[in-house]
Amino acid sequence: MSNPSVPEPEAPQPQRHIMRREEVELKTGFKRAHIYNLMKEGKFPRAKRIGLRAVGWDSLEIEHWIAERLSQQE
Repeated sequence: MSNPSVPEPEAPQPQRHIMRREEVELKTGFKRAHIYNLMKEGKFPRAKRIGLRAVGWDSLEIEHWIAERLSQQE
């Protein structure tokens, strides 16, 4: 039972960071080929170039994408 005089703690906001492919795979459960196919179809956040041979994803875009998918399941 919550006490009305004590404010409820807010849900922590995810820390924004660059996610590399392995982290995106772990977070989504998808493998590399499927992630890139979804990106090609415009159904997954685009990777951003972060170096000559490196790409990463905005963690907030990935979190938002996951939240949208979960809300569609309800």
